Amino acid sequence: MDSITKNRQSTTTLRAMVERAYGPQQVPDGDDFATELSYGFFNVLYRVRLKDGAQVVLKIAPPGDVAVLTHENGMMRNELAAMDLVRRESDVPIPRVDYVDLTGELIEADWFFMEYVDAPCFGIAVETGELSAEEVDAGFEDLGGVNRRLTEIVGPHFGPLGGEGFATWRDAATSLFENLLTDGEKAAVDLGWTYDDVRQTWRHHANALDEVTEPRFVEVDLWAKNAMIRDGRIIAVIDHERAIFGDPLMEAGLTGLDLTVFPDPAPFMRGFGIDELTDSQCRRRRLYTLWLAVVMVVETPYRGLPPKQYRWACEQLDIAMGLLGRVK
Repeated sequence: MDSITKNRQSTTTLRAMVERAYGPQQVPDGDDFATELSYGFFNVLYRVRLKDGAQVVLKIAPPGDVAVLTHENGMMRNELAAMDLVRRESDVPIPRVDYVDLTGELIEADWFFMEYVDAPCFGIAVETGELSAEEVDAGFEDLGGVNRRLTEIVGPHFGPLGGEGFATWRDAATSLFENLLTDGEKAAVDLGWTYDDVRQTWRHHANALDEVTEPRFVEVDLWAKNAMIRDGRIIAVIDHERAIFGDPLMEAGLTGLDLTVFPDPAPFMRGFGIDELTDSQCRRRRLYTLWLAVVMVVETPYRGLPPKQYRWACEQLDIAMGLLGRVK
């Protein structure tokens, strides 16, 4: 899936970025040294071959003149903070960061080079049928285990990794949700529901969020496509840009509990160490599914996504609202 947020660059600019990061001796010859990778739907990614033959990955944030959702502002800096935190506080494998440029001098966007992990993308391998059913199950269970280790990191506050954050999870999560609805209203996105209906549904169930009293590190976006696999094991996690301090039940690997178009969460839950959710935990999880469904609807104009994607997202929002007791 393509997106207007992808900040593609010319080979001339890419060479200048290589020179700044690795020195003139590593600037490659020819025009075939960079290959765009399809893993992400927000930033643009290139696999770059340096002059000595080594391969690295270049990640570039969206251009400054492209509108993004409120929670997506400064996401590359959030990702760098998340990678630093994960590296310091856990044993979860992530790519090495080689060079970061936040100056806006070569291009008006943040960018960084990182290690190229030479292994299949787990999610793509699942989609293309490269893995057996047993390997898929084992991979999701291992991904759940990775998630468990990440959520053992305790934060100083709820909400974004940087800044003061919030004292309570209800305040942090509600702020995230309200900002999203405001983004939708600004872009005149039709949710298929009134914005008041969606707000009232969140508020009616928001007291369940008070059960979360300790801010834990949550990737939020730990899908199979954000993991690299080798010999049945997850060997690296990528795309940490949406990480927050919050409720571990918000993780994407649990979305299939509510929306069946997403992968069966059973093996992920085994690795995560969760058997069954209590009634109150189910209510929290359904709020996060509602948030995700609204994201998928609201982001369609911000990404320039096709009508088919918008209609599909609206269907998921209808399901999420229904799980919280609202039926059209």
